[in-house]
Amino acid sequence: MGILFGSNPRATLLRIGAIVGGAFILFSLVLQPMRLQGISMLPTYQDGAINFANRLAYAFRPPARFDVVAIRMAGPSVLYVKRIVGMPGERVAIVNGTMMIDDQPLTEPTVAYRIPWNMEAVTLDSDEYFVVGDNRSMRMEDHDFGKATRNRIVGKLLF
Repeated sequence: MGILFGSNPRATLLRIGAIVGGAFILFSLVLQPMRLQGISMLPTYQDGAINFANRLAYAFRPPARFDVVAIRMAGPSVLYVKRIVGMPGERVAIVNGTMMIDDQPLTEPTVAYRIPWNMEAVTLDSDEYFVVGDNRSMRMEDHDFGKATRNRIVGKLLF
């Protein structure tokens, strides 16, 4: 027993309990583990990559433009990963592949692959964000993007 638990088994068991309890709290309340599926966030994130959404990232500040976020789609475990490009109250459109915010082109350094998408302008409500993936090389119809209300944004990706 001395080899397994050291000279003070009670202290060792308390440490093990603290580590297990801390990990449980961390992964059930703070970090949402997720495996990214699909190519919509290439080249920023690869298909099959594992990441974590920080659920406390927006506890004291609102989401910001260009944040990569996990968005709840259906139920607690179906999440999409997208980048915020449009903020509440803004008018968002896509013209020949260029994201337009309030009729001004948005510079997107993370978008490496792009084809000329076109989308009519939409105005976001006070609790809506416009989210889209970084990979714009696929047909617009094959890509999930658009408005996401604040309550559907689970958190900001860590890496």
